[in-house]
Amino acid sequence: MKNSGNCDLDRSKENIRQTEEIYRDFYEKAIMGIAQVTLEGKYLNANRALARMHGFESPEEMIGSINNIGQELFVNPEDYKGLKKTLKTKSIIKGYEIQLYRKDKSKIWLSVNIRTVHDDYAKIAYYECIAEDITERKRLESQFIQSQKMEAVGTLAGGIAHDFNNLLMGIQGYASLILYSMEPNHPHYDKLKSIEDLVRNGADLTRQLLGFARGGKYEVKQVDLNEIIYKTSTMFSRTKKDIAVHYKQARDIYIVEVDRGQIEQVMFNLYVNAWQAMPAGGDLYIETKNITLDESYVKPYTVEPGEYVKVSVTDTGPGMDERTKERIFEPFFTTKEMGRGSGLGLASIYGIIKNHHGFINVYSEKGHGTTFNIYLPALVKEVERNKKVLRAAKGNETILIVDDEDAVISVCRELLETLGYKVITSSSGKDAVEIYRSRKEEIDIVILDMIMPDMGGGEAFALMKIINPNIRVILSSGYSLNGQAADIMKQGCKTFIQKPFSIDELSKKVREVLDLKG
Repeated sequence: MKNSGNCDLDRSKENIRQTEEIYRDFYEKAIMGIAQVTLEGKYLNANRALARMHGFESPEEMIGSINNIGQELFVNPEDYKGLKKTLKTKSIIKGYEIQLYRKDKSKIWLSVNIRTVHDDYAKIAYYECIAEDITERKRLESQFIQSQKMEAVGTLAGGIAHDFNNLLMGIQGYASLILYSMEPNHPHYDKLKSIEDLVRNGADLTRQLLGFARGGKYEVKQVDLNEIIYKTSTMFSRTKKDIAVHYKQARDIYIVEVDRGQIEQVMFNLYVNAWQAMPAGGDLYIETKNITLDESYVKPYTVEPGEYVKVSVTDTGPGMDERTKERIFEPFFTTKEMGRGSGLGLASIYGIIKNHHGFINVYSEKGHGTTFNIYLPALVKEVERNKKVLRAAKGNETILIVDDEDAVISVCRELLETLGYKVITSSSGKDAVEIYRSRKEEIDIVILDMIMPDMGGGEAFALMKIINPNIRVILSSGYSLNGQAADIMKQGCKTFIQKPFSIDELSKKVREVLDLKG
């Protein structure tokens, strides 16, 4: 019996030892950080996962290095004081998020579950903690919030640009009316032309706002990249006077077909990226050239061989290593610390250029600056800038103008009546549909505003098209041709005109639609 009892005792001890090993193994190999902490903020013990989270080689190193976690690890020591105060009345806290320092003073976010352990006298003896590293989650949350903010700002910017373009429409329209009946030698002719130039400058500013607001939708036109680059870099250099800008532009640069606002955004992003690489100032070199790319060169970029315009933007910053270069165009990748950048700038550049059937690459070496090379397909055909500008064309047809802005209706009426057209007006989408229903036989064309409070241009157009499937409509808006406007165009609108527009632009659009066959 004695031997049997000893055997049972031995088995019991062995079971205890095995159980302890299992729990020790679980403790040491757990993916969550586990620790016991004294009331004074000293680690009693900790596992490997928690040590790794804080950048230490071992739990022993961390325990020996930290004497007070509140003073040495908490980014905000007041958080630690508040946590201790809560634990005096609440024995368990779940999902408490704290920001702590690592060994190298970088920062991490932890989500911790904490419980108090009491002694035989019901006093708090120490705290037990289980921690999860949520740094990546917090980073993504921050980016998501920033993205929502940018979307909200973009919506606001688009609304401001739309309203401002309606104001500019009045100025542009009345200036056009006066110029239309004025001889070039009139003493006020040049002053009025200057007003038109200022309106165009204002429209350019709103176009930049709309480019920011509308994301990846495009209004493609033929442009001279040299002109865009000079304009954007001049604007940039006025605000960053510690950056010296140098140009090397090809004189006979090929024309490209691009969305002007989007390409301006690309250039500004590259300038800002260069400025951030040179916080103490430096040199920015911008070069344009015509280039022919063969099939072997373009194959990795999945674009067509042929004629391209190459734009190079070079800074004299510290350059990048290979690892950074490999990831530079990835969404959300950034070399800046959290909160200093979203990592979306270069990714958006990559997307914009790709959607224009071009490509972008980067060359950089540590200590030798960085060069971004953009390649956009050239337009090798007769271009719009060589076409003769025609005088405003007249007509005698009947036009229905639909716009909720009285000032826009007033000036458009005068513009069209000056050109000889008969004009019917409506300030409401619903009213316009009823007018068209009762007078469709006499109305030759409709100029339809896209954004109206009671019924938008899209809905009004759909209803008018039911009344007359062959209706001819010019869609008009202070917004650019994107998103909602592009969708309406797909439904059968004949053309689009963006406010503000001159009498010449309006007459051209009207005649284009009226003279369509069928």
